[in-house]
Amino acid sequence: MEKIWLKSYPEGVPAEIDSTQYRSVTHLLEESFRKYADRNAYVCMDKFLTYGELDKLSLQMGAWLQSKGLKPGARVAIMLPNVLQYPVAMAAILRAGYTVVNVNPLYTPRELQHQLTDSGSEAIIVLENFATTVEQVLAHTQVKHVIVATMGDMLGTLKGALVNFVVRNVKKMVPSYSLPNSVSFKQVLAEGSRLALDPVKQGHDDIAFLQYTGGTTGVSKGAVLLHRNIIANVLQNEAWLQFKPQAEQLVFVCALPLYHIYSLTISAFMGMRMGGLNLLVPNPRDIPGFVKELGKYRVAVFPAVNTLYNALLNNAEFAKLDFSSYSVCNGGGMAVQQAVADRWLKLTGTPIIEGYGMSETSPVATANRVDIKEFTGTIGLPIPSTEVCILDDDGNVLPLGGTGEIAIRGPQVMAGYWNRPDETAKSMTPDGFFKTGDVGIMNEQGFTRIVDRKKDMIIVSGFNVYPNEVEGVVASHPGVLEVACIGVPDKNSGEAVKLFVVRKDPNLTAEQLLDFCKHELTAYKKPKYIEFRDELPKTNVGKILRRQLRDEKVAA
Repeated sequence: MEKIWLKSYPEGVPAEIDSTQYRSVTHLLEESFRKYADRNAYVCMDKFLTYGELDKLSLQMGAWLQSKGLKPGARVAIMLPNVLQYPVAMAAILRAGYTVVNVNPLYTPRELQHQLTDSGSEAIIVLENFATTVEQVLAHTQVKHVIVATMGDMLGTLKGALVNFVVRNVKKMVPSYSLPNSVSFKQVLAEGSRLALDPVKQGHDDIAFLQYTGGTTGVSKGAVLLHRNIIANVLQNEAWLQFKPQAEQLVFVCALPLYHIYSLTISAFMGMRMGGLNLLVPNPRDIPGFVKELGKYRVAVFPAVNTLYNALLNNAEFAKLDFSSYSVCNGGGMAVQQAVADRWLKLTGTPIIEGYGMSETSPVATANRVDIKEFTGTIGLPIPSTEVCILDDDGNVLPLGGTGEIAIRGPQVMAGYWNRPDETAKSMTPDGFFKTGDVGIMNEQGFTRIVDRKKDMIIVSGFNVYPNEVEGVVASHPGVLEVACIGVPDKNSGEAVKLFVVRKDPNLTAEQLLDFCKHELTAYKKPKYIEFRDELPKTNVGKILRRQLRDEKVAA
């Protein structure tokens, strides 16, 4: 197929990347550990961790894991928020020759049991705040080794003890649990310091991560990400962003959870590849606390989702920060709304560079040019070594301008779904394209615009209504803070459009919003119902869960 998008590439961005320069993700990490040993790699709650310390501690934990007899390729789960223990554990698992299974710490027992049993995880590293969930499901899994971390483990003796006291006794954030055979994170490091890590042979086709899909469209499945997938996406993003050498160390904001592929690749791996400093934010929902942390550093790279950008823009203290060092603000995970992008650009002077991808693509597949001056409304161009096409319902490639399913081929595309050959077959074309389930259009310059998820599409009297479009319009109303749009049954039109709105202006009425929509949307796209809420259901990354709203309506 003709790669028409290459004509739209910025000068200096290559058409292809060479991922053979690294044997494995471990090779990439160890290069940075040596190259930047004296630099700070991560900071959390004012405690810094250097590349050299990360090297040493991950060797200790990796040696401990190996001493337990886990075979090469064994799955080890990490159930941690953004704390310093995460990069140590992640690097340790990879260096020991095992596979990382990222787990959302806020999972319910049912969700955790599914992921642990489905992956066949034999060990888990969990923060004590969430250990009670592990306790409830442990007997129903293959997990033999439980490592329990505390918030204060890596903050120093005095500060660590104080933080643990506050978390346990003042904030009461640690429910009681009983895991009699568990080992503390600090004990693992102490025992590992007396052991030596056995070097392991790793190649491009070994499994680095089982990255479970969010489950927003069905049963959560493990995307098999090989070492070559992660290496490729790191190098693809580096080529696309074209960072120039700078006198000061690049500071990456790591507010999105590291168990999510977006943050894992763009913040953690990109940051370490470039010798940057990752600012770990354990709880980005605490916007005042988050803003205080941002004020301490000269931020350069800021990956976030639309809801987080929006929340920051609605905080008065955020507007007082110095944005002169902001270089790249990536938008992903969900559609960026123009109203949010415009406000962000006006305040910070830096545009939101919207990209597109998913767990199955490690995650980035397309991105807007870094030199854009304003919101484009597209997900940009396929990044180096990536092909994108638009398919009809029969799997045929549509001509430019046709609306169909977005499909992606490239070195960052997963090997398949863990133990689900049937699901893998459904998602892949015979010639290696991954079918995303998203509906899009590509123009003559190679830019793709997402219309919506296939199953989110609403059909009103035979006309297709795409929630992203409706939400984008409603979000531009000055009285609206957040909005979600779904289809509900309607005896006259088959389906009707319903909005769930969180007000910014407490006096906003449904009549005012309907009148606004009347001027912005054609008749069949206008909402028929509006429900005001105090908040909308979201994933832990901040993506609004339309499916949950639909399920509520079905159950009602």
